[in-house]
Amino acid sequence: MKRREFIEKTTASATLLGLGLSLSSFESITTKHLTVLHTNDVHSHIDPFPADDARNPNMGGVARRAALIKTIREENPNVLLLDAGDIFQGTPYFNYYGGELEFKLMSMMQYDASTIGNHDFDNGVDGLFAQMPHAQFEFISSNYDFSNTVMNGLVKPYKIFEKQGLKVGVFGLGIELNGLVDKRMCKETVYNDPVETAQDMVSILKNEKKCDLIICLSHLGYKYRDNETKICDLKLAELTENIDLIIGGHTHTFLDKPTVLKNKAGKDVLINQVGCYGINLGRIDFYFDKDKNSIAQGKSIVV
Repeated sequence: MKRREFIEKTTASATLLGLGLSLSSFESITTKHLTVLHTNDVHSHIDPFPADDARNPNMGGVARRAALIKTIREENPNVLLLDAGDIFQGTPYFNYYGGELEFKLMSMMQYDASTIGNHDFDNGVDGLFAQMPHAQFEFISSNYDFSNTVMNGLVKPYKIFEKQGLKVGVFGLGIELNGLVDKRMCKETVYNDPVETAQDMVSILKNEKKCDLIICLSHLGYKYRDNETKICDLKLAELTENIDLIIGGHTHTFLDKPTVLKNKAGKDVLINQVGCYGINLGRIDFYFDKDKNSIAQGKSIVV
C-alpha cells in the first residue's frame, strides 16, 4: 500500500511518532519502510475465544492471526515479526503437548524472534529445551544467563536482522525469576540487572554494530503502581539511551497505540504492549529517509 494511502486509511487509534524528525518532514521520507508486528503473553491460546465468552467473544485465534500477518506481508514484504514472551501455559494445548504446538505454529507464521517469559519455564528448563527443535525462530534473552543449563547456546543475547538495507538490532530482557519461578524449574539460570544489561546491549548494537534501529523485547512489565522502584518498561525507557522501541509483555497491558517517553538523552522511545491471549496484534511502521532518520506510526489491531 502506498505511503499516502496507508496514512489516509489508518484508524484513529494510530499515532504518528517522531524519532529524530518533525512531522513536517514526513513527506520527504520515501526510501525505506519497515513494519514491526508483535505479540505478547499469548499463553497457548490457539483457538479463538468462543462466541459466548463473557470478556472476549469470537476474538483471537492463530488462524486469524496468520491470515492477518499474511495480508500485511503482501502490503510490505519488509516485516519483522516478534514476540515478548509467555508463549506457554493457559490452555490444555500446553498441558498435553508441552509447547510443541505453539512453537510449530509460530514457525509456520514465520516469527523472527521471541524473548523468554517467566511462564516459559512452567515445564522447567528441561521442558523448554525439549521443545526447541520445533522452533524455527530465534530466542533472544540478554539478562538471563543459561550457561550452566541445557539451554546454553540456544538463546542469543541479541540478533541483528537486515531488512531493505536496514540493520535492526533486537535484544531481550526478562523479569526477575525469584518469587515467580520455582528454583527447581529455572535451575542454574542466572538473572542479571536489566538496566545494566540494556546499556551493554545498546552499546554493542549502536556503537559497534552500527544498527539503524534498536528494539528491546521486554518481559519486565509495562508499569507497577504498587512498586514504584521495580524496573518496568517505562522506567527502562527513561534510564537508558538509544532504544527506539520497547515491545513489552508480562503485565497484560492493552495499549491502543504506543506510549512515547523521553529517554536519558531526551530522545523519544516507543513502548508498546498488546494485552494477552493473541487478542491483538501490534503493528508499528517505521519510515526512513535517505539518511536513515525515521518516524513511526503504531496501532493495535484486533484479531
